[in-house]
Amino acid sequence: MGSFKDLSKFEWALWLTSLCVVGGSYALSGGGDILAMIASLIGVTALIFVAKGYVLGQILTIAFSVFYGIISVYFRYYGEMITYLFMTTPMAVCALISWIRHPHQGSKEVEVYRLSKGQWIGLSLSAIAVTVAFYFILKAIGNANLFFSTLSITTSFFASMLTFFRSPYYALAYAANDLVLIVLWVLATIAQISYLPMVACFIMFFANDLYGFINWKRMQKRQAEE
Repeated sequence: MGSFKDLSKFEWALWLTSLCVVGGSYALSGGGDILAMIASLIGVTALIFVAKGYVLGQILTIAFSVFYGIISVYFRYYGEMITYLFMTTPMAVCALISWIRHPHQGSKEVEVYRLSKGQWIGLSLSAIAVTVAFYFILKAIGNANLFFSTLSITTSFFASMLTFFRSPYYALAYAANDLVLIVLWVLATIAQISYLPMVACFIMFFANDLYGFINWKRMQKRQAEE
């Protein structure tokens, strides 16, 4: 499962920095949207445990996805709402089951998996199909910032599937998604300053996901040697 006592000094520093950045942005925004604040704090906490390959990270990811989906409705980011409530959340549940079933040699750490060439091709074709379908759905319902919202769906799909498959590249897919979401929430913040914590949230998500990729590659190498 994992706990805070398992964090290294660097991971403690990264987590606390993430909390301070999110909390500081909430103060700068005038103490606006409390849901955005809660979601951000849950999100950065989830990522530090996902980066360690701990099941607790997936549990917190499910909680974050629900909060984030609700927040997205408020700003008419229906693509984000649909993505997180109907794709990311179910996939996080599936990933949770997958991670529970595949611990590395009975430890708290999940077993890293290497996708085959055929699986990468199948995943890419599925991503194209999902992207095209959601583009027309979002266009029909009048989603704000259609291009970036559609791009977010593509990166989210890759990230969710790679997390399910326990691949280190889940982190790079999420990092790409973070960059898209930073743009989306900067646009939202321009219109309403209370969304500033979401910008700070995804900036720290980006930092955490980069660390996640580095740590998972270390895990993959160590597990292969063992």
